[in-house]
Amino acid sequence: MSALPEKMIAIDPSEPGGPEVLRPVERAVPQPGAGEVLVRVAAAGVNRPDILQRRGLYPPPPGAPTIPGLEIAGEVVALGEGVHEIQPGQAVCALIAGGGYAEYAVAPAAQCLPVPHALTMIEAAALPETLFTVWTNLFERAYAVEGDVVLVHGGTSGIGTMAITLGKLFGLRVIVTCGSDEKCAAARELGADLAINYQTQDFVAAVNEFTGGTGCTAVLDMVGGDYVPRNLQCLAPEGRHVSIAVQRGATAEVNIAAVMMKRLVLTGSTLRARSVEFKGLVADELVRSVWPFVEEGSLKPVIDAVFPLAEAAKAHARMEAGEHVGKIVLTMGV
Repeated sequence: MSALPEKMIAIDPSEPGGPEVLRPVERAVPQPGAGEVLVRVAAAGVNRPDILQRRGLYPPPPGAPTIPGLEIAGEVVALGEGVHEIQPGQAVCALIAGGGYAEYAVAPAAQCLPVPHALTMIEAAALPETLFTVWTNLFERAYAVEGDVVLVHGGTSGIGTMAITLGKLFGLRVIVTCGSDEKCAAARELGADLAINYQTQDFVAAVNEFTGGTGCTAVLDMVGGDYVPRNLQCLAPEGRHVSIAVQRGATAEVNIAAVMMKRLVLTGSTLRARSVEFKGLVADELVRSVWPFVEEGSLKPVIDAVFPLAEAAKAHARMEAGEHVGKIVLTMGV
């Protein structure tokens, strides 16, 4: 391996604000600690938590870099103490707690996944955050199994498109909500069994009509607020409601009697602050259960747009505009 530089280009805003605060700056190349690897980043995924962090609403967890970016793909260039299962020169994608918007980033070895020939680096960088999120929440917390009907809000977001793609591979019937007829058409093209335009349709009525009045098995909700009681109306007896974000508010009023009568489960999770041990266990599950689909090319993320690192502001502006279908990715020019 060639000698590593001491400095790198990164996006590391010194104050919260709009997309304009995302300017390239020079930072020291980080050093991998025990159990970590240093990755020369080829591409990094853009996610909604990055938007919240930029606005000052979602600070990095203790010990995480102030540089945003929760998923990367690239080449391993250095190993921390105790890392034996990964070799320098190996192509990996990884879920990280921060630091992805940079030419180099540190990743826990346990959270790295090999990049197969079926994926480009751009595609690989767009996988970890949504794949870890959908797997842990839809398949583990909601216990979705073949034949289940699931409702996923934000059907053309990174999470939504991954839920459609992964759900179809595992035999789920996937209902999504979208904000326009065009997005509904895109979701159906990806494999959604039903796409509901929430601007013009009552999604509760549409779900009940689609299921013949029985309701769905699970709801994956990133909206929160007043969507929660409506989601519960969509659920069948024994249904599971999983919250992963609260875009319309962190509080909701629910009918507890309905929860009791239908024996519903209300749960949720966050991912960024979970331990390396937990994320490593999830990575192991993904390697066993999902990665064969990735290796054969049948599971790929939907890519909406790609921007160079220096245009991170444009990437955030596109996400905030809400017109994207799938993932937005930054490239490092390597």
